[in-house]
Amino acid sequence: MSLRYALLAILRVGPLSGYELQKQFSQSVGHVWHAPDSQIYPELRKMEQDGLIEAEEQIRGERGRRRLYHVTDAGDRAFLDWMNSPMDYQRVRDPAHLRAAYLETVSPDVAREFFRAHIEQWERELEQWRGELARIESLTNPILVRRLQVTADEDRDATIAFKLLAYEGLVEHALTETAWGRRGLELLDRLSRRDGGAGSG
Repeated sequence: MSLRYALLAILRVGPLSGYELQKQFSQSVGHVWHAPDSQIYPELRKMEQDGLIEAEEQIRGERGRRRLYHVTDAGDRAFLDWMNSPMDYQRVRDPAHLRAAYLETVSPDVAREFFRAHIEQWERELEQWRGELARIESLTNPILVRRLQVTADEDRDATIAFKLLAYEGLVEHALTETAWGRRGLELLDRLSRRDGGAGSG
């Protein structure tokens, strides 16, 4: 259900077509709530059926058409109700840490590659999120700029500060995961020395 609230968060700033919404989703809330494009359009149809959004048909050129989605009053209330409700935390489902718990069943080389790939993945995430932080701080993030255009002056500082806080949390998470991956490599080195150097490549 969180996908619809992520979509509402974007549409509350202003109406967008499905294509524009997909693009803005991937550049903003998609960083904290991943959803493939194949999930977004079905969810938009459900939201329209539930009265949370309404679509306006627009003519583009001689033959082209597009649907422009607007948040309804009911959609606005649903988003605010969700924001004001207690957080529903989910139990952890982490495939990397699950696999790490059983790495003794594979060769040291396979385990080593697992940790190297984990570090590389989270270093890419770290680079992306640090870039987003820089764009927020410099007010060059296009999604934030659009949001600030419809934000009351007295709420601008808080809007920027909470956006920064969210991405700072993502940066800290990425740093934790890369550090964990390096500890995994160090563990393999210790085990390799203990076992006489097998699989130390």
